[in-house]
Amino acid sequence: MRSRAPAFASSSWGGAAATLHGLPFRFDEATVRRGLNFTLTTTLGDIDLLGEIIGGGGFDALVSDATEVEVFGARCLCLDLPKLVEVKRAAGRPKDLEAIAELEKLLEARIRG
Repeated sequence: MRSRAPAFASSSWGGAAATLHGLPFRFDEATVRRGLNFTLTTTLGDIDLLGEIIGGGGFDALVSDATEVEVFGARCLCLDLPKLVEVKRAAGRPKDLEAIAELEKLLEARIRG
């Protein structure tokens, strides 16, 4: 099983200044290992790091639907568009439902090539 700690926790993002509910905290590998889901506001912008997703499960259930991308010089796994639409629909939050139409247009554009 792969480590739950993202590679960037020990890379250029390691120890990035972040806030949690307006309070500063140290974002490093030890913090990631103690948590599951993180919604961060960082000096680089907002990011959600999710160890488990409604309608998708955890890492082992989702890795086959992930694509490797580079983010700020670190390699990360991100859900592919079809799975992202599926889990956003399952979550059912207003912000997720709003994003689905846009994501589906991206999927259609890829299919048309």
